[in-house]
Amino acid sequence: MKRKRIENDSLGSKKIDADRLWGAQTQRSLDNFRIGNETMPVELIIALGYQKKAATLANIKLGQLNKKIGKAIIKACDQIINLKLINEFPLSVWQTGSGTQTNMNANEVISNYAIKLLKGKIGSKKPVHPNDHVNLSQSSNDTFPTVMHIACTFASIKLLNNLDNLIKEFQKKIRLFKNIIKIGRTHTQDATPLTLAQEFSGYLEQLKNNKKRINLALKELSFLAQGGTAVGTGFNAPKNFDKVFCKFVSQLTKNKFSPAPNKFESIATHDSLVNFSSSLNSLAISLFKIGNDIRLLASGPRSGLGELLLPENEPGSSIMPGKINPTQIEALTMVCTHIIGNHTSVSIAGSQGHFELNTYKPLIAYNVLQSINLLSDAIKSFNKNCLSGLKANKKRIQNNVKNSLMLVTALNKYIGYDKAAKIARKAYKEDISLKEAALKLKLISEKEFDKIVLPKKMI
Repeated sequence: MKRKRIENDSLGSKKIDADRLWGAQTQRSLDNFRIGNETMPVELIIALGYQKKAATLANIKLGQLNKKIGKAIIKACDQIINLKLINEFPLSVWQTGSGTQTNMNANEVISNYAIKLLKGKIGSKKPVHPNDHVNLSQSSNDTFPTVMHIACTFASIKLLNNLDNLIKEFQKKIRLFKNIIKIGRTHTQDATPLTLAQEFSGYLEQLKNNKKRINLALKELSFLAQGGTAVGTGFNAPKNFDKVFCKFVSQLTKNKFSPAPNKFESIATHDSLVNFSSSLNSLAISLFKIGNDIRLLASGPRSGLGELLLPENEPGSSIMPGKINPTQIEALTMVCTHIIGNHTSVSIAGSQGHFELNTYKPLIAYNVLQSINLLSDAIKSFNKNCLSGLKANKKRIQNNVKNSLMLVTALNKYIGYDKAAKIARKAYKEDISLKEAALKLKLISEKEFDKIVLPKKMI
């Protein structure tokens, strides 16, 4: 049987496992919020380690904290950053909307670890108090938004790297597809020709524009709420705490962070995170369009469009032998659907800042971080297992161009729209070529037709 540590607080005693570093507030949250299986994201916990370390360094610098206690707190923060203490953070996402319980979870763990280093009694709050020392000059209301921004900034590095690799793969495909002329499609119907490279250049531009949007949105996340304390006034924080904090957290994370220009806005609202979520939503929408296009262009192999050939990664059917399904695209578009749903939740949560505090912080953090990670992984999987092995079915593409009725568009300038339409309708009804229809109608000579109706001149 495990020993129990009894820790008293203002609401009575709580029984806590002796081998745990968390305290009564964490335990109470565990007991009172048994909702779902979603715990606070790892990125958020790491960011808490950086935030508490930077706050401690700022407090020491500004003469607010004893150096001996401060050094012990810093060592504890390092154990959070390197994930040695990750099992000490068990709390549900579905808790207080300010994230106070997770902030106190960190304060209690850091306090008890530091007490252990200083040879004190764990749970005694002496000589390191979770509120008076670890949470010094801070409030959950400015700490949690700060941690949200730091966590999302860090998580985005992997996403942007994977997006860069996807962009490079599309650039390779554009070079490979440069001279392949295919039929275009509008309204899902045949249209005038273009090259496969031109079609893929549209996808490439979508991705490059989305990268710009994400980077632009990330700039807003570089402004931190820290120093605003409870409502934005900075009450109980020393002068210039926000600036000194941002200096230290920038050094620790190797990212440039600055104090939010208006702490009231940064605590009461999360517009910057809603905007960042919007940039992820836009990327998901673009990937959805790209995935669907490739899915349809690769449909077949004999009864569909069949202009693209998917890599043969795995059997596609449990009943139909030899079937190759667009499984990577299906996974990618499912992820995109989920990201769109996440953004809807973030948007609603972002609108719920009541007076001086938005109390949907854990939800916003959880959804945005999940969107970042899902998009990052899905992009990497799609790139590696689908796009890199994607090939053009040149024979099918050439046949489609040859049989297209929309090549008749080239005749508009020479014989007019109405006469060109007659040629197209006759060719369609009689299932003959455009050239045969044009000659039967005697609307143009064979020599003129061959000179004008050239797909290469139409791209």
